[in-house]
Amino acid sequence: MKNNKKELNLTGLDCASCATKIETENPSCNDDGDESYEAIEKSKIIKISIGTLLFLAALLFKMPIGLSIGFYIISYILVGSEVVLRAAKNILKGRVFDESFLMSIATIGAFAIRQFPEGVAVMLFYQVGMIFESIAVHHSRKSIAALMDIRPEYANIKVGDDLVKVSPLDVKIDDIVVVKPGEKIPLDGTVISGNSMVDTSALTGESVPREIFEGDDVLSGSINKHGLFTMKVSKEFGESAVSKILDLVQNASSKKAPTESFITKFAKYYTPFVVFAALGLAVIPPLLIPEASFADWINRALVFLVVSCPCALVISIPLGFFGGIGKASKNGILVKGGNFLEALNNVDTIVFDKTGTLTKGVFNVTRINSSDGYSKEDILKYAAFVESYSNHPIAISIMKAYGEDVNQESINNYSETAGHGIKAVVEGKEILAGNTKLMYRENIAFDNTEDAGTVVHIAIDGTYAGYIVISDELKDDSVSAIKELKNIGIRNLAMLTGDRKSVGDKIGKMIGLDAVYSDLLPGQKVEKLEMLFMQKKSKGALLFVGDGVNDAPVLTRADVGIAMGGLGSDAAIEAADIVIMNDEPSKIVTAILIAKKTRRIVWQNIIFAIGIKAIVLLLGAFGIANMWEAVFADVGVTIIAVINSMRVLKGE
Repeated sequence: MKNNKKELNLTGLDCASCATKIETENPSCNDDGDESYEAIEKSKIIKISIGTLLFLAALLFKMPIGLSIGFYIISYILVGSEVVLRAAKNILKGRVFDESFLMSIATIGAFAIRQFPEGVAVMLFYQVGMIFESIAVHHSRKSIAALMDIRPEYANIKVGDDLVKVSPLDVKIDDIVVVKPGEKIPLDGTVISGNSMVDTSALTGESVPREIFEGDDVLSGSINKHGLFTMKVSKEFGESAVSKILDLVQNASSKKAPTESFITKFAKYYTPFVVFAALGLAVIPPLLIPEASFADWINRALVFLVVSCPCALVISIPLGFFGGIGKASKNGILVKGGNFLEALNNVDTIVFDKTGTLTKGVFNVTRINSSDGYSKEDILKYAAFVESYSNHPIAISIMKAYGEDVNQESINNYSETAGHGIKAVVEGKEILAGNTKLMYRENIAFDNTEDAGTVVHIAIDGTYAGYIVISDELKDDSVSAIKELKNIGIRNLAMLTGDRKSVGDKIGKMIGLDAVYSDLLPGQKVEKLEMLFMQKKSKGALLFVGDGVNDAPVLTRADVGIAMGGLGSDAAIEAADIVIMNDEPSKIVTAILIAKKTRRIVWQNIIFAIGIKAIVLLLGAFGIANMWEAVFADVGVTIIAVINSMRVLKGE
């Protein structure tokens, strides 16, 4: 796997602040990145300091006019040459209307009208502001990177009787790895000896450590808290849970939220407009107003130019969404893009799958009923044989109840029909195992039952033999999650399930759902979802929550699809827009609250930045605001907006 160093371009124009990019780096590379950043900032501070001394000398001490102008020019070169050169390079690349261009035109224009102190002072204040802004953005990058500092740095491979410390990239499937107390689990695998407590909070947001024993699966990025254990690697590093999570979060900004896209387009048209408006402000009034001087109106136009740069918006807004994505990941919620985070604000209908979403998906055989001529042992045995090829929770519970090995060589003509059940020949007998639909389809007369749970009917050689009842139980936080969703304004909560109506209605009543649709095949779930689309508000979004495997069509059709990730299920991560890593329904509430906080902060920045700029633009046009106020309206507002954006990372 390649070293995942990716950049997230935050702007539609080339603002000077940190090259307007925030890098989400491999944590192992952070030290080098920090050293490079500090070296660049140190060099810039030295040049600005020397330029400041020359500027103050020319401003405060009496000296010949030629010498003072020379000091101003040298000071300007030291302080502003980087900005002017960047503007020239961008013009050659076809990017004319950026912040560097605006500042260069404004300060060179000040020199042209012999306002030397003001020209240098504006560039000086601008560069000092850029340093503070760079520090704020750099701090923001480090704060977000710290949330995802879960990449393991090494693995202890067992080679004979020795342990060899290697990079996780060099570990292969089936290698034996020893994990010591305090170390990060380097790759996904299965414990083969030892037991311990592992901290999975970085992956799932779950604060309580999980106890592991021999045979348990463990995920890379988790921290071994206590005992030493040995594991067999099941996935290479590039396919491990930690790599998928890091890659998912690092690339999330590629899908812009509508607000981000709007600001990018806004900047593209807004900046050229204000440049030509400033040109008109410099030229037209002196031609139309008697006794108006070109120098005065050019100065107003230069103020107008400095104020106009939209950097506060194009930096702080994407940073706010990225912070929201980082905050969600800290809580074990993986959001694949800012567009999905923003869409959560508009959700008014949430539709749930049942098994594994609202219930634990841990099934147990609670009852076996046999017809005349068959024993309960016969029914359980044949059910276990036909279910032995399936990984469905119901099949697993039947196999668990049977408790014996299954000789699959005795199974022939196996076929499974989605939403019905299984047909197979076992030891020469034709076995049917499934729901009532299968019995009706095969014309089998059967005993109907109202037992609470999933009923698997068994027929042997065309004769009904009996049924098995498998029961699931609600997740601990399902009831509270539904209650909280209603409290935050979700108006319609429904459930789609393939279970019988009696089972679905019972679950729906227990947790307080508004509607329950039962006995649904996978295709019928999509039809019901289309019906719910017709019922929702025109501007409201529909969110579907499922397991990410059987519900893939519905997850794709919904405005936002949330998968219960099952601690890193590949299918869940692939199918959904948002993945909840610890399978808790209450995390849906957390995700929506983070989305609302993110949008609130983003709009605070938009209103604050546009409001301040509009006021100073008007003041500048009327000759009231000078260059100092103009630079504050640009750089100062940007710094405040960036700092405000990082508030999304704080609190719950």
